[in-house]
Amino acid sequence: MENYHKGKNVEEPLERDKIPIPNLATNFLWMQVRGGSKIRNLLTHALNEFPNAKSVVWTGFGQSVGKAVTCAELMKREYNNKLYQITKLCYRLVEEYWDPVIPELDQLVVKRKLPMIHIYLSIDPLDSQELGYQGPGVSVGYKPEGDSNKDENKRFHKNQGHKKPSKVQKKEANV
Repeated sequence: MENYHKGKNVEEPLERDKIPIPNLATNFLWMQVRGGSKIRNLLTHALNEFPNAKSVVWTGFGQSVGKAVTCAELMKREYNNKLYQITKLCYRLVEEYWDPVIPELDQLVVKRKLPMIHIYLSIDPLDSQELGYQGPGVSVGYKPEGDSNKDENKRFHKNQGHKKPSKVQKKEANV
């Protein structure tokens, strides 16, 4: 790649009508989370506007997916987990152009699909049959199969196994 330098990026535009969530409210608040966005600023704006809109869509793509999830979870906590939620995953197409340093070479175009998430939060009830639905107060837990002794193991390791010996214990061991 020493014969090329990075040119422009062309991203598929984000449009309200292309959000893959059916039956969106007409006046929802759309929070587009970017990599440089500050969570505090995003939440302050969303919490100020939410009482009027009564629904919000958090959108993040690429490295900002995690930040969008964090914002949605913090907002749910602010509303005491009384919000309805629908989550959709999709991709966003990005084209990277690489310009040649040597005139004989052709320009390269790299097409990438970046993961994208849309999290729809609403005060009003949503369609519980929709894929990605999560009702108020519902937390999605994870317990791998075969971990029935997990709690006992935690207790054992917490009380026994991984303590560092104190200075007194070290001296007694050396005597």
